[in-house]
Amino acid sequence: MTDLNSLTIAEARDKLRSGETSSIELTEACLSKIEGAGALGAFVHHTPKLAREQAKAADARIAGGDAPAMCGIPLGIKDLFCTKGVASQAGSAILDGFTPEYESTVSQNLFDAGSVMLGKLNMDEFAMGSSNETSVYGNAVNPWRRGNDDAALTPGGSSGGSASAVAADLCLGATGTDTGGSIRQPAAFVGITGIKPTYGRCSRWGIVAFASSLDQAGPMTKSVRDAAIMLEAMCGHDPKDSTSADIPVPDFEAMLTGDVRGKVIGIPQEYRMDGMPEEIETLWRDGTAMLRDAGAEIRDITLPHTKYALPAYYVIAPAEASSNLARYDGVRYGHRAALSQGEGITEMYEKTRAEGFGPEVKRRVMIGTYVLSAGFYDAYYNRARRVRALIKKDFEDVFADGIDAILTPATPSAAFGLGEMANADPVQMYLNDVFTVTVNLAGLPGISVPAGLDKQGLPLGLQLIGRPWEEGDLLNTAYALESAAGFVAKPAKWW
Repeated sequence: MTDLNSLTIAEARDKLRSGETSSIELTEACLSKIEGAGALGAFVHHTPKLAREQAKAADARIAGGDAPAMCGIPLGIKDLFCTKGVASQAGSAILDGFTPEYESTVSQNLFDAGSVMLGKLNMDEFAMGSSNETSVYGNAVNPWRRGNDDAALTPGGSSGGSASAVAADLCLGATGTDTGGSIRQPAAFVGITGIKPTYGRCSRWGIVAFASSLDQAGPMTKSVRDAAIMLEAMCGHDPKDSTSADIPVPDFEAMLTGDVRGKVIGIPQEYRMDGMPEEIETLWRDGTAMLRDAGAEIRDITLPHTKYALPAYYVIAPAEASSNLARYDGVRYGHRAALSQGEGITEMYEKTRAEGFGPEVKRRVMIGTYVLSAGFYDAYYNRARRVRALIKKDFEDVFADGIDAILTPATPSAAFGLGEMANADPVQMYLNDVFTVTVNLAGLPGISVPAGLDKQGLPLGLQLIGRPWEEGDLLNTAYALESAAGFVAKPAKWW
């Protein structure tokens, strides 16, 4: 029998319903694999006792015959989600010792559906990073390796622990968050599926904020079908989040027909970047051909303001971060710096923040404070907001012109080595988000689907961007692409 931990969510659900396995058995299989996978740095807070209790309750619910699709499924939860009674640090020293007395809406929705939490997953500090190298816990590591090379590779960021855990079969699925590509880029780097839904589809309540107008939770899974199943459980209107949309959540899985005949797929000319590797260009061309062969119409489109997306994003996101992170002061919770005789509250704030925040978070907070300061607010922040509106209008125009989905590369390269960009200009790291940030700025749904391997045997992903609130249609197009690509490669076990 296949190792239970390597099952997809859909396969596990069917085996649970038929009585072929139990949630307890599934959970034990995953816990056993997690124990032996310390080298991946994926799980940072372990909750085996809670997992076993939830699995036992799930088995009882399944036996009663009224269990939803996610009932009994073992998951990992990104450390950005507040989980009641379980450490929730957002990968930062400044939240050391913080255990919330409440549950994030998304994790609560998953638990209400009967899901099992195996533990909390590694991530870049406050979700600020593209390589999972800014975490207080240390690096998360990609389970894939380049050919016969032993160099440790990044699993991407900020949801690097989630990506690594799912790709290495430590859990059946994981939650991620996406502010500028933090679900889609890591999913592409490890050969799994990751979807960022429309802004407002998943509640942000109880998720530690990075940039409130951009952050959105989503699932990271082994297949498009799994993404559809898990996303449905995560979504729903939440009155505690003023940006949560009060619109019905469809049965996303039921919409997976794989039929894309008559659909119009846009290919944006602006995503053909100078210096883009030939392998990425070839993959994109192949993906286009797959959708055409499946019956979709392919149309070249233009998104003229794309070139301004990265600069606009790296003004807006740090500005919102500097505002959101002002609450971490050492007064009410988390880390508090020790003070010398005669030092007061100002020194306490300064020392706490200097000790608690890592270099990348400090860099972004300082950028954000600068662009919001008197004299620069209009020159930077307001201008970036106006650019954002133009980027959003570019998408609205192509969708109004009959485009159903847009196909682009997910990343400008395959996974790179940990430490390879450590001494590079930070902007080089920010360029990892070049294909993904537009989707957050426009609030649209986007999905990364594994579509091939590069010449070193590393996974490469393609991104599909959909119309707002039409995740079902987007998932179906992704399902057609997944079926045509036939990606089944798994990393060779070395950990």
